[in-house]
Amino acid sequence: MNKTNLNAKIQRSYRALIGLFSTFTLIALVLTGCKRQSKDFDPYIAPTNDGIISFFTPSQQTSPFETPTATPYREPRLTMTPAPMSSTPTAKAAQSLPTLRANEELYTIQSGDSLAGIALSNQVSVRQIVDANDIENPSLIHPGQIITIPPASANELATGFRIIPDSEIVYGPSVKDFDVESIVWQFNGKLNWYEEELDDGTILTGVEIVQRVANEQSVNPRTLLALIEHQSGCLLSRGEDCDLEKYPMGLINSQQQGLYKQLSWAANELLRGFGLWENSLLAVWTLADGDVLRIDSSINAGTAGLQHLFSLIEGKQDWKHTVSENGFYKTYNELFGYPFAFSVDPLLPENLEQPELILPLATGDVWLLTSGPHWAWGTGSPWAALDFAPPGEDDDYGCYFSDAPVLAAADGLVVRSEGAALVIDLDGDGYEQTGWTLNYFHISEASSIPVGTLVATGDVIGISSCEGGITNGTHFHLARRFNGVWIDAGGEIPFNLGGWIAKSYGIVYDGSLTKDGVTVEAYNGRSEINKISNP
Repeated sequence: MNKTNLNAKIQRSYRALIGLFSTFTLIALVLTGCKRQSKDFDPYIAPTNDGIISFFTPSQQTSPFETPTATPYREPRLTMTPAPMSSTPTAKAAQSLPTLRANEELYTIQSGDSLAGIALSNQVSVRQIVDANDIENPSLIHPGQIITIPPASANELATGFRIIPDSEIVYGPSVKDFDVESIVWQFNGKLNWYEEELDDGTILTGVEIVQRVANEQSVNPRTLLALIEHQSGCLLSRGEDCDLEKYPMGLINSQQQGLYKQLSWAANELLRGFGLWENSLLAVWTLADGDVLRIDSSINAGTAGLQHLFSLIEGKQDWKHTVSENGFYKTYNELFGYPFAFSVDPLLPENLEQPELILPLATGDVWLLTSGPHWAWGTGSPWAALDFAPPGEDDDYGCYFSDAPVLAAADGLVVRSEGAALVIDLDGDGYEQTGWTLNYFHISEASSIPVGTLVATGDVIGISSCEGGITNGTHFHLARRFNGVWIDAGGEIPFNLGGWIAKSYGIVYDGSLTKDGVTVEAYNGRSEINKISNP
C-alpha cells in the first residue's frame, strides 16, 4: 500500500493483497499533478432569507409522498452553488501498470492456493481459469494440480474517461467547509429524515452516518452523497422504492445491511482502488459477472477508485455505463456541478516533511509495540497506523485497565474527540482536512480531552482502552494525515516519534521502530522484543 514503484516492499505487500481479494467483498495515498484551480468559483454563498435554492428543494406539490408530520426545522448555514464547467482535467503521464501476459502459462497449484488468488496474481478472472480448464467446482482444487492460465492481454480495454479528480476521494481541503447537514437539508430527500440503529445500539441520522464515515475513513463527503444518490436515489427522493435500510450501495450481502455498513464498505473500496492504482498493483478490473477489462493507463487515481468500487457490484454492460460520462459523472454533475472545479493538485507537496513528534508515552512507562504499519481504518486504507499497548502485569492480556497516560505527540488543537477517536490539528487552523493531523483511536471517552483544547507537546490527552469497535486488547492506535491523505507509517515519509523510525516488513501489522541502533519489533503480546519507552 506504500507509495513505491514495485520495489521489493510492494512485491511483498502484493502477496498480502491477493489473500484479501479472495474474500467475497474483495475486502493508499499520494496524489500528483500540476497545481490548478478554478479561479472564479466559490462552492458556497452566504445563506439568505429565502433559505435555499429552489432547484434543490423538492416542492410538496411535485412529491406524491406526504411530508413526515414531525418536521424538524434546520436552518441552513450554507447555500450551495453548483460548480460551473471550467478547464479540463490536468494532463498527466500514463500510469505504469503491470505487464500483461500475451501467452498461456501452466501453473502447478500449491498448498494454500485459491483460484481467486491465482486469478488476481495473473490479472485474469476466476471464470477465465475455470473455462480454460473445464473445472466443474472452483472450490475443489488440490496441490500438484496443473492448470492453464489464459493470457490477460487479450481482454477488452476499459474506458479512459476521467470521472473525478483525485482530491474528490479524500476528505481534504476542497471540502473543509462542506456542511453535510445543510447540503442534505437542501436536497430534502429521504436521507434528510432517515435514522438507523447501529449494532452497538447507537442511533444515527442519515447526516450523522455520512459524516461519521467521512471522518473515520477520511473519504470526501461530497462524493459519498453523490454515491448515495446514484445508487439509491435517496438524496433527492422520498419514494417508497428508495432503499437506505438494506442495500443502498448495491452490495447484496445480508451481513452488510443498512446505510452505515454499506457506505463504510463503499468508502473502504474507494480507498482500495485509489491505492491499487497509485501503487501500480493492478492492470485489470474483474467485474461482478466475471468479465475482465484491461485498465486504461491514462485515468487518474480518483477515477480508479470509482472504477474499482463499481467493478465489485456491476456486470460489464452496467459497469461501462456507470463509469462513462452518462453514469456516476452525470449524477455528480447534476448535484454539485463540474467535479474538476473542486480539484486540489497536489495534495501532497513534493518535499513534504513530517513535523517533529515525540514518542507519546510518559517518561519511565514501559509500553508494548503491538502492531507495526497497518491500515488507518478498514482494509482499503493505507498502512498508516501503529499500535501501542500500555504497561501491565505479566498476566494482563486482552482488555485490561491501565491509567498510563497517552500524550500529545506535538503542539496542536483538538478538532475531534468522540467515539474513542481524538484528532489533533497541528497547524491550529481548526480544520482536520488541511495540513498535518494526528489521529488517535481507542482513547477512553471518559478520559479524552474535549474539542477546542489547545495542547502542548507531552500534554496528557487520555488513556488507552478497548473502546471504539472491534479490538483484541487495550491499546491506542496512532496515524497521521496531511490534507486528509493518510500517510504510510513505513513509507517514504516514515513515522518518526522522537527518533524512533517506523519500518514495514511488507506484511500488514509486521514491522518495527528503530532508534540509535536499537530496534523494537512489533508483536501482538508481551515480550522483551516489543517493549518501548522514553528514558
